Amino acid sequence: MRSSVREEFAWESLPMAQVEFLQRLSSESGLRIVELARKHRMATNTVSTLVQQMVETGLVVRSPDPRDRRAVQVELTDAGRERLDAWMRANERRISSAFGRLDADHRTAIGAALPALAALAELLDTEETQAPDPKGRDRDLGI
Repeated sequence: MRSSVREEFAWESLPMAQVEFLQRLSSESGLRIVELARKHRMATNTVSTLVQQMVETGLVVRSPDPRDRRAVQVELTDAGRERLDAWMRANERRISSAFGRLDADHRTAIGAALPALAALAELLDTEETQAPDPKGRDRDLGI
């Protein structure tokens, strides 16, 4: 599906990791790098590199964290929100177009499966946030 969106929108070059960060920051503004890393189960240095790329392209900004002057928080810019919205609309059009080409039985089956899939996604998300850190670090402290 990602490649079909890129085919339709040649300008679309957002890596999926950046899309996921933009989505997260859209709903949870002002996260620290360590919080983004924990929520996405990625190494802090990897997240820092991705955030720096997004800063350079104007999608996010870093600002001092009022809770800890040594830390910074990451927030979406207007350009980042617009880019995410455009990306989401492109995906919605692709899904809608494909869904419309399915026969009625398949559309009904997908519709009937959605509540179970949503429950599964919620369960997986809950397990991710409650799972112990594989390196034995304290998740609450971000270390």
